[in-house]
Amino acid sequence: MRKKLNLSDFSFNLVFGIICIFSFLIVAYPLYFVVIASFSSSTMVNQGEVVFWIKDFSIYGYQQILADSRIWIGYRNTLFYSIVGTLINLVVTMPLAYTLSRKEFRFRRPLMAIFVFTMYFSGGLIPSYLLMQKLHLMNTVWVMMIPTAVNVYNLIIARSFMDNLPPELYEASQLDGCSHFTYFCKVVLPLSKAVISVLFLYYFVQHWNDYFSGLMYINDEKLEPLQLTLRNILLRNQAFANGAGIGANVSGASSYAQTYADQIKFGAIIVSTLPLLCIYPFIQKYFEKGVMIGAVKG
Repeated sequence: MRKKLNLSDFSFNLVFGIICIFSFLIVAYPLYFVVIASFSSSTMVNQGEVVFWIKDFSIYGYQQILADSRIWIGYRNTLFYSIVGTLINLVVTMPLAYTLSRKEFRFRRPLMAIFVFTMYFSGGLIPSYLLMQKLHLMNTVWVMMIPTAVNVYNLIIARSFMDNLPPELYEASQLDGCSHFTYFCKVVLPLSKAVISVLFLYYFVQHWNDYFSGLMYINDEKLEPLQLTLRNILLRNQAFANGAGIGANVSGASSYAQTYADQIKFGAIIVSTLPLLCIYPFIQKYFEKGVMIGAVKG
């Protein structure tokens, strides 16, 4: 039987619903605007004519972006960095989280304190750059993955999950003669599917959006991530649109029409975010479970 709402409950639901709708519009409209602006004439966008619908439909921006070979090289590099880097992250984070979750490990608290310390204090930009040089990681694919092999926040999530595993599971595995390695591989990892999915999402997004590492440590265009490639294209396109590239020998600038500068800019945003938007619905159910991992102790 459906419960009848009183006036106070109805008022609360109404206000809460309005707030939710308003919050959704605040988040969704900028993305929607970028989509319609990428298919609209830059002239219409600059005149403020593009608000809710596409005006003067054109796919010129996408044609120019996707025809540029640098985009596909950037996609290839970013996919490699994201997939391989995420696998490295999980291979390092999960065993480390298990080690730090074991109460019999004497140095778990000092080591965890050291990891947490790095969340608030870093060595600095110049020491990090010099370190990459000394390790001979400059202008290699590994500089995009090895320095970020462990994210402390994600490590805390995984450790909190393993802290909440019933100790009886380990005691039972000991009776069966399991070592820590066997227990971790055959018991802990199968129970950690939700947290692994969440960490996969976090790490994948981290690598996909990693612009700064490429800017600092990569000088070879063949190794540039997609974000850095798009940045270079947008800068050259903007220079051409402003007249700075006219008459100058700027690589790739002549292929972009001045009147389509904004269309190319918005199209580049869609090109860089579309893969993540396509992946997220498939792992959303794991993400919803994982965000609460470690939040409730039982």
